[in-house]
Amino acid sequence: MNAMQVLAPAKVNLSLRILGKPSDGFHKLDTLMAPISLCDEIKIEKSDAKEGIEFHCDDASVPQGDDNLIVRAAKSFFTATKLKPAVCVELRKKIPHGAGLGGGSSDAASTLLALNELFETNLPREALSKIAEMIGSDIPFFIFQSAAVCKGRGELVTSLKLRQSLSLLLLKPGFAVSTSWAYQHWRGSQGIPSVSYAAQEFGGQTFVNDLERPAFEKFVFLAQLKMWLLKQPAVGAALMSGSGSAMFAVLREDTEADHIAELAKAELDPELWTCACETIG
Repeated sequence: MNAMQVLAPAKVNLSLRILGKPSDGFHKLDTLMAPISLCDEIKIEKSDAKEGIEFHCDDASVPQGDDNLIVRAAKSFFTATKLKPAVCVELRKKIPHGAGLGGGSSDAASTLLALNELFETNLPREALSKIAEMIGSDIPFFIFQSAAVCKGRGELVTSLKLRQSLSLLLLKPGFAVSTSWAYQHWRGSQGIPSVSYAAQEFGGQTFVNDLERPAFEKFVFLAQLKMWLLKQPAVGAALMSGSGSAMFAVLREDTEADHIAELAKAELDPELWTCACETIG
């Protein structure tokens, strides 16, 4: 086998609690994440002609070289396996970045999984997870291809099965939120009086996100979007994913996601990016 095509799924945080900041500077988390049916597409080919890691992407705003998580994942894989690096990777972006949907992390994990198969190195998932952990906090989650509770910095992954598949509508405004900024401003952030940050219960699941406080304080539109979603009869729960700026609505049965998307664009922001999807695995 000389080439592979893989899908790299986005994720949503169904719950995200920050447990404090230990001495190493990273926040301790307790988060339940689920992969969703929105995916980036990655093609990986063995390169016979020349040595090295060649990377191409159809989105010019995606970082290149060592700033790109796919490139770093590939380098880490070849270092760990002591194989000669000789691959060409093509990425088709579908997951928006700066959204809290884990696109870059998923791309890196999917690259590790694909290279492990392509080069027949047979590394167990635990070994791939150790490589992933050195690249970024969310990447080990995607190695296990399942919903999971993630603790520590996100590297302590306990896979689980969701009680049911959740039907979602993702909504993202034109701006991004920096993950590091959101965590840095979590401790001093204040709640907006008219906005609900309380845990929501729907479909046997609890939805809550501690990073809504700093994000909503700076980007008031996100707070408005959440409260608008919660007023829609078809929406069972609404939450920001990760550090934002994507929000997701959990839809009740037999709901037309497209109808809510069109309504949100008409009433809030015609430039909203929207995507109907569902949790997988």
